Amino acid sequence: QAQLAESGGGSVQAGGSLRLSCAASGVASSNYCMGWFRQSPGKEREGVAYLAYIDSFSETTYADSVKGRFSISKDNAKNTLYLEMTSLKPEDTAMYYCATMRVVLSLQCARDNEYTDWGQGTQVTVSS
Repeated sequence: QAQLAESGGGSVQAGGSLRLSCAASGVASSNYCMGWFRQSPGKEREGVAYLAYIDSFSETTYADSVKGRFSISKDNAKNTLYLEMTSLKPEDTAMYYCATMRVVLSLQCARDNEYTDWGQGTQVTVSS
């Protein structure tokens, strides 16, 4: 099983930026998804951004709520997943998690309940 550890969360004012990191070990070298998710009190878990590696291709997908503001990327040499967040809004306040799973098709990355390995999360708080 993969081991994931998030970091980089904190408190910022609206309009600010944060860079979240997810240090990973034991992640598949191909045919896998990694994703960032968030959850706040009283709300269901939401998929924020996904990164798929299928054969020789990679794809990224974003939730409508973060398109144009967030960017997911991976440093394969460091085996670290990142989430660059800009123009943060109070509604972005949540616990952010990274996760991974083996897949065949990139569209499987959006199947949140099928992710097999999760980090413990890092808190992001955005004040107005």
